[in-house]
This record gives sequence, structure tokens and C-alpha cells, in this order.
Amino acid sequence: MQVRELEREIGAELVERRTGEIALSEIGVEVSRRAEHILAATRDLVDFARHRDVLSGKLRLGIIPTLAPYILPSALPELQKSHPLLRLEVRETQTKILLEELVAGELDTVLLALPADGADIETLALFQDQFLLAVPASDPLPALRRVAVEDFDQRRLILLEEGHCLRDQALAFCGTANSDAQASLGATSLATVMQMVANGYGVTLLPEVAAELEARDGRVKLLRFVEPQPARIVGLAWRRTSPRKRDFAALGEIVAEAASRATRRKISRGTSRRQARA
Repeated sequence: MQVRELEREIGAELVERRTGEIALSEIGVEVSRRAEHILAATRDLVDFARHRDVLSGKLRLGIIPTLAPYILPSALPELQKSHPLLRLEVRETQTKILLEELVAGELDTVLLALPADGADIETLALFQDQFLLAVPASDPLPALRRVAVEDFDQRRLILLEEGHCLRDQALAFCGTANSDAQASLGATSLATVMQMVANGYGVTLLPEVAAELEARDGRVKLLRFVEPQPARIVGLAWRRTSPRKRDFAALGEIVAEAASRATRRKISRGTSRRQARA
């Protein structure tokens, strides 16, 4: 009844009614899209009125799976300590879904690999996350040698399943040397990928921010690429209409420092291992 009343107000059919099913009409799809923007702007207006202090109140953060386990354990305690009035809600899923929910107003900001497409979205680059080549410890490539994409068999490349931006970034890098190369396997998490590498099933590209956690296994060794090293730019995205840009800038500083700590721990651990072997 409410939909029919709205159709009378607008003067157009928003829904196609067929036997046993309904679907949005072409006009209905456009009305729905515009209504999402209106609702998002309404939420932004409420945020503007409620949040005067930096990082206070509720903040809904989206984050991709190849960042969440490596950034949040370090960033969350710092957020709680420095901003006790913040109520953080975290949503972890793939980039496409996060951006859709961001535009719809269901999330306030998203931590992801840039660029983030969308005319209604602003971004802030936070840090560069270089890729390392993870191979079985028994691989003949020397641990201290810089490698090129031609130095390993790309048919043995293990990547995340379709939908993860890390998969696309890795294939784009490897494709510069061999456009016919295909990833032989796909997995749902970096932890699974690294276990497959450790057991000799192949090799993978591992983000440096994940190295401290995922490369503790002595059956894996990490190699750096020759310059220019492949990397992704990690940053925050939010709606242009959001009034909480001070919050996002403050959050970005804490996230960037958490990533820096993770990288420093990885470097320190790697140095200790090399000294022990020596």
C-alpha cells in the first residue's frame, strides 16, 4: 500500500507486478538509487549535529580482509586509549560490497587498497604496502637475493579467490611479464594461502603488512622484488558529503602508525633469524 501511495505521489510505476514476483521498473531503479543518496545525506546531517569531538560516538568502519587481521590488533587498543568516547563498529568484507554500503550510508568510512572508484567518494592515502614473494623454505632462490617476476613459475602462483582486490593487483603485476599466466589455485584467506605455500604447493605475493603474522612458519621464506617493487596504496574512503573528515584524518594517523609498527616488527624478526642462521 505504501508503494502504491508513493507511485501515486510520483505519477509513475515504480514496481513491475508479475504473477508470483515483482521487480523494480526502470524508473523504480533510479528512484531507489536517488533515495539511497538522500538517506545517506540525512545520516551525514545527523552526524554533523551529534559529533563535535574528534572520534567520539559511533563510527562504522569497513575494512578488507587482507588488512583487518594485521591492522586492527594494533590500531584498536590505541583508539580505545586515545579516544575513549568512540564506539567503533567494524565490518570486514570485499571491496565492492564495502563501497556499495559506504555510498548507501551503511558505513562511515572504509579502509582499503586505493583507488576507490566513485564520484561521490573522497579518499586519503595512508601508506604504501609493498608485496613480497613467499616461497617454500626449500626453494633454491637465495633468501637475500632480489627477485624479478621472471624468476618464478607463475603457473605455481596461489592467490585469493575472485573478488579480492589483492588477487587483481597480483595478477596485474605478474601479467607485465607474462600475460598468459594464470593463478593455479584460489583461496579465501591469506592464512590458507600461506599454509599452501609452506607445504610446497606453490608461491604467492604477500603484502608486507601481513608478513609479521603470516610468515612465522619456518617452512616459508620471503624475498624482495627488484625495483620498482610492486606495492599497493592503502587508504581511507568516505562520502564527499560526510561531515566527519576530522575523524577520518585522526583515524588515518592511527592506522598508518599501526602499519608502520607491523612492518618494523617484521624487519626486526627477519634480522634476528638471519643472525641466528649465521
